[in-house]
Amino acid sequence: MEKTEEKQLTRSDLARMVWRSSFEQGSWNYQGMQNLGFAYIMVPAIKRLYDSPKQQQAALQRHLTFFNTMPYMQSTITGVVANVEQQRANGAPVTSEMINDVKTGMMGPLAGVGDPVWWGTLRPVLAALGAGLAIGDASLLGPLLFFFGWNIARLVFRAYTQKLGFQYGTEVADRTGHWLPKLTQGASILGMFVMGAVVPRWTTIKMPIVLAQVHVNNELKQITLQMICNRILPGLVPVILTLVCVWLLRKRIHPMWLIFGMFIIGILGYVSGVLAL
Repeated sequence: MEKTEEKQLTRSDLARMVWRSSFEQGSWNYQGMQNLGFAYIMVPAIKRLYDSPKQQQAALQRHLTFFNTMPYMQSTITGVVANVEQQRANGAPVTSEMINDVKTGMMGPLAGVGDPVWWGTLRPVLAALGAGLAIGDASLLGPLLFFFGWNIARLVFRAYTQKLGFQYGTEVADRTGHWLPKLTQGASILGMFVMGAVVPRWTTIKMPIVLAQVHVNNELKQITLQMICNRILPGLVPVILTLVCVWLLRKRIHPMWLIFGMFIIGILGYVSGVLAL
């Protein structure tokens, strides 16, 4: 009896899946959220692993169930699911329910890891560095740093984690579970450190209120509130303002109200002489 050739995904298939992952959010919907995008990513694997149109339709159909996670962490799940689909195509006892259970079990924990790393750390850090360059002499480098830095990190991370997921399959959680919490904690610490360093550079608050006048070497010098704050700690007022905004956000104050509040405080402060340009 002739032995059936084992079906195997190629590097080209995996590369096309990585490329397709960039468009995952393009078909986001309220019913299935990222399900259409996930099915779109899996098309190269489905075509490679299943020959008959009926098998391909069934495989595509099982990936149209509800799916939602942090977009960049999705590639890990894609790799694992591709591994499981390959096992199924080669005769392993893998059911559609098992494949959906794998997706469901991974999308929540990975979203919890991905949000603080990407949205809470890397994006604010790159945006802060880019904004700092944009308002300086190297104004063009600011947006270029953010654009290329963000997209290179995104694509490299997607390609690597998909490869990792495909290589280890359902065992990927056991192999990465010990360092994921450390990664999240480290990213949060790094993000807070960098944001604390760039807040005084971003935020400029001038308070020209004169508190005293002194004669120094026959010259009359004014001691302003701004000078006192700078003597205590340079950038003290911007840091306090930032902490107040963070506190209000945690109290579920809408960011738009904070923006309008800043406008009002700035205008009233300038008119009254408390603040200056």
